[in-house]
Amino acid sequence: MLSMTRWSIKEENTPAVIKRFTSSPPALPPGVKMLGRWHEMGSGDGFALVEASDPIAVTRYILAWADLVDQKVYAVVTDEGIGQALSAP
Repeated sequence: MLSMTRWSIKEENTPAVIKRFTSSPPALPPGVKMLGRWHEMGSGDGFALVEASDPIAVTRYILAWADLVDQKVYAVVTDEGIGQALSAP
């Protein structure tokens, strides 16, 4: 299952986020594979694409940052996946 996580750093937490990210970022939980992470330049927003068969593992991943950032998680599919869904009888 693919999941896209979107985050927004709470302004008052920017120094703590920078410190955690640069010194000891939380490790990915077992079963979660990072496919990519992107940061919006000039803001504290960004998103990541992860793959995991267990939604609880994805939840553990986002909880590692929950004290500092606001986050949302979306289940997503590729073009191929949506094509299969749309062409199903």
